[in-house]
Amino acid sequence: MKTEFIAEFLNKTSALLSEVKTEQLENLAQRIINVSHNGKKVIIAGNGGSAAMASHVAVDFTKTCDVRAINFNEADLITCFANDYGYENWLEKAIEFYSDQGDLIILISSSGKSKNIINAAKKSLLKNLDLVTFSGFSSSNPLNSMGIQNFHVNSSVYNIIEMVHHTWLLSVNDLIVEIKKNQ
Repeated sequence: MKTEFIAEFLNKTSALLSEVKTEQLENLAQRIINVSHNGKKVIIAGNGGSAAMASHVAVDFTKTCDVRAINFNEADLITCFANDYGYENWLEKAIEFYSDQGDLIILISSSGKSKNIINAAKKSLLKNLDLVTFSGFSSSNPLNSMGIQNFHVNSSVYNIIEMVHHTWLLSVNDLIVEIKKNQ
């Protein structure tokens, strides 16, 4: 039973990893390179496991790709903004305060329905910022239609969605490293 469960989990994850069109990931890598060449930054955010992923990816973009990337996982920032503006608005306010014209926003929500992520996406669009989204569950979730690029995992299992998002983002990271090495 345990072996079957693990085998099924890994098979589902593997199959979903391959559903992305490699051109989409290549396009995202080039978009991030262009943002960096223009002296701008990548802002990446999510909730829970997606927030942890955003931290990991932001650090890797900065360290290995030489791309300025930030996330908003500081407890004092989150609790201050959530207290002052409401939890559903804290990320929107962070984008309002910290983004600059020409920045790229990457928002991650497994469900694609998290109100703070949706509000942040709306603020990004109002500020005319390029927005890339990562979501799962239903392909008709609100987040999945908001970006200039929308990555969707056709699953309702949080850990599978998060692992696929994480792998896709890290593959973009490694592609940027490879592109820069060959320039």
